[in-house]
Parts: sequence; structure tokens; C-alpha cells
Amino acid sequence: MKDIPAMSTPGRRTPCSHPTRHHRVPAQRLTRCVQQAGRLLCWSLAAGMTTAATDFLLAPQADWWHMLWPLPWYLTCASVPLWATLRVHEKAAHQQASEEDDDVPCEWEQAA
Repeated sequence: MKDIPAMSTPGRRTPCSHPTRHHRVPAQRLTRCVQQAGRLLCWSLAAGMTTAATDFLLAPQADWWHMLWPLPWYLTCASVPLWATLRVHEKAAHQQASEEDDDVPCEWEQAA
């Protein structure tokens, strides 16, 4: 015979009952990722400006230089959408966390 699964309490959802439920990334980890992506963006932008200034002022004649100097700009272009996407997710997570905190009554609001 087949085993019949136990019924849950009516009106209550089990933790994994919804098939499309997504696991949330902890806010602290998300903040760390946003900070690292922001640092990557800033450093690649600084490197791009430095290599552009070097190319303009010193005009290096090495064969590899013409392939090297635009690389920080490509990295900057790739890191902008990465940082922006992570930042949007971070703000949404913080907003959702603050809304959940508003739903929980404070110990001062509870009746004695």
C-alpha cells in the first residue's frame, strides 16, 4: 500500500509547501557583496582613468599596451550593472526586513 502523507493544520502553510519559494540571501552577506562590487567598480574606474592618462601623456609604443589599456574600461562596464543589480536587491531586502519588523509587536506594545 502507498503511504498517505500527513495533513497539515488547515490554514497553515508548511515551510516548503510552495514550489517556487526562493531562499533568501542574508542581508549581511548581500551588503558585503554590494560593497565588494562597489569597490571593483571604483578601482576599475580609477585604473581606466590611469591607463587612459598614461596612453594620452606617455603614448607607450609596446605592442601589448594597445590591448591592455582598454581592459579596465571593459571591467568598469561589466561591474556597473553588477553593482546596480546587487544594490537593488539589497534595498529590497532591507525594505522587506523593515516591513516584517513593523508587523511584529514590540514588547512595549504588548498588553500586560
